[in-house]
Amino acid sequence: MAFRTSAVALNNMKRWAYKMAGFNKYGLLRDDCLYETEDVTEALRRIPQNVVDERNFRIVRAIQLSMTKNILPKEEWTKLEEDVLYLTPTVEQVKKEREERENWEKNY
Repeated sequence: MAFRTSAVALNNMKRWAYKMAGFNKYGLLRDDCLYETEDVTEALRRIPQNVVDERNFRIVRAIQLSMTKNILPKEEWTKLEEDVLYLTPTVEQVKKEREERENWEKNY
């Protein structure tokens, strides 16, 4: 019973934090908000072009909404359940490869 209560509380906390972040009001996904480091740029190069195009559309739309001081209608907000991490696995792979390469260059 205590485990279920804590799991429900954790889920509610995640939902609250997601809504308070505000990017969902512009239709953005979590991975759309990543700071573009060299690793993220390389990951963007590796994912399919249609995914990159969708990302660019969401970002441009969010910028336009922000400039006009508007948000999307509530039914178009990104929901936590719909927010998939499309870029994070690739970024993690790129970081792992970079660290491995740096370690190889340092040791050999």
